[in-house]
Formats: sequence, structure tokens, C-alpha cells
Amino acid sequence: MTKDEEAKLMYGMIFSMKSFVTKVSPVDLREGYMSYATNKYCLNLYETPSKLKFVLNTDTHAQGIKELLHQLYTQVYVEYVVFNPLCPLNKPIESELFATKLDEVVKQSPAYASRPA
Repeated sequence: MTKDEEAKLMYGMIFSMKSFVTKVSPVDLREGYMSYATNKYCLNLYETPSKLKFVLNTDTHAQGIKELLHQLYTQVYVEYVVFNPLCPLNKPIESELFATKLDEVVKQSPAYASRPA
């Protein structure tokens, strides 16, 4: 499966899930965070007010993912993509500095440290 096909499948799944959860959830989803868990993994979605989506798959024991996704948006994406005139917003991110900072923030998070051995 190509990356484009995989991206389309992921987008379709997220769109369908979000639509379903919006209709049946007693919790207000306006805060932009949604997750679902299986017995193998947890899919976490953080959506910004501008409809930019951050998706992170974690193990089922990960803690603090909502905060981590918000941090990735504010401290990594905004700082190293939005404020970088060399990063076009409508193209895939190719910045090595962005990738380095993303890796750094994820590895410092409690969710990364708490993964089972």
C-alpha cells in the first residue's frame, strides 16, 4: 500500500470515527481531543481550531497523550513550521530541525518513559 493510500484510509477512518463520536458522545468534543483504544493500541487525535489534525498511535498504557499532542502543536509545529518561512504549510514537512525537536519532545514525555519493557 502506498503512503497516499494509507493516508486516505487513515483520514477516512478518522472522519468516520469523529462523525460517529460526535453523534453519540455525552462529552463535548470542542476541546479538539478524541481517542479510541483496542486491546493492542490506542489512537489519539488532536484537532486544532484551524482543523489541523495530529494523530498519535500509542500503547494502551500511555498517559498524558492529550497534553503531549497539544505540546507538539504549540511548541514544535508552530515554532518550527509555522514560524519558519522556508516551510510551506501546504507541503509535507521536510525540516530536519522539526524532526529533531519532535523526536526530542516525544522522548521527554511521560508517555514515552512509561512504556512497558
